Amino acid sequence: MSKVLFLVNHDVAIYNLRLEIIERLLEEGHTVVVSSPYGERIEDLKALGCEYHEIEILRHNINPFKEIKLLSIYKALLCKAKPDIVFSYTIKPNIYGAMACKKQKIPCVANITGLGTALENKGIIQKILILLCRTALKNVQRIFFQNKENMQFFMEHNIAVGKQDLLPGSGVNLKRFIPLEYPEKQKTVFLFIARIMKEKGIDQYLEAAESIKIKYPDTEFHVCGFCEQEYKGRLEVLNTKGIVIYHGMVRDIKTILEFTHCTIHPTYYPEGISNVLLESCACARPIITTDRSGCREVVEDGVNGFVVKQKDSKDLIRVIEKFLALSWEEKRTMGLAGRKKVEKEFDRNIVVEKYMEEIKKLK
Repeated sequence: MSKVLFLVNHDVAIYNLRLEIIERLLEEGHTVVVSSPYGERIEDLKALGCEYHEIEILRHNINPFKEIKLLSIYKALLCKAKPDIVFSYTIKPNIYGAMACKKQKIPCVANITGLGTALENKGIIQKILILLCRTALKNVQRIFFQNKENMQFFMEHNIAVGKQDLLPGSGVNLKRFIPLEYPEKQKTVFLFIARIMKEKGIDQYLEAAESIKIKYPDTEFHVCGFCEQEYKGRLEVLNTKGIVIYHGMVRDIKTILEFTHCTIHPTYYPEGISNVLLESCACARPIITTDRSGCREVVEDGVNGFVVKQKDSKDLIRVIEKFLALSWEEKRTMGLAGRKKVEKEFDRNIVVEKYMEEIKKLK
């Protein structure tokens, strides 16, 4: 049996989105090692039988001395853990994990879960990252992408050409996220689930909530997620006024989706495939989201939801009103169409099998 090492920058990213592959590996007798900053989900992973190595990753730091230190930490980790194969996620684990693996001739499978703003936005930082990716990922065994635009970006910049493959995002667990009964129609309830930051479209959501509540008092706007410091004051004010209802971090989002009529995801953040949209659709909830990679793959305008322009509060208000004009049955039908779509295209078992194929190559 193989020893498989996962390099991630957050415990939730490995537990919420890769739990099924970890369970499959453990069931088959493989050893699973997780390297991540410590978080509440680490104890859950250890309880399953995973080994854990704590590591500090400053996600937004570009200090070269810190970066060199991370590379040396990964090299030391590989010497200690002695994995047979490494799976890495997000930009820093991908780059420095692949570099460390190359040095010790350990197979590495990198996962591009979205370009992130540093790679998407032109400038000196983008040029440096492209060069680092080209160098680090040259010898990976495989590099998985979650949408075609991201894969095309890497091909155009001659990064790991010939090693690319496309996954249906992180997929969604269709047994855990099951169709929920569509709520009755006393109030129409909208939901924002994301890290509360500018690029996730929180400004547009809050502006829409303020406008819609005046004209349609029988509506509710809920917000779930970790709040960045710059939005704490504004969110507290709107929560006090009853414009939005803020839940903070929610461990099981299904408890909120149960009474929600529609998930709004007005993001313009460069992500792979939005897990917010996949989980909402799996629970048979209509979605409203932007026309950009990572979102357009999940939404079919007028079928399982609606598409809005990026960074456009007026367009979001227009589309919310369009949704409100639908009958209860039309809204419910949209939600069921979303469930059918993810069953057909985004089953997480597809992703698990792709990972297992890479492990089988070790034999």
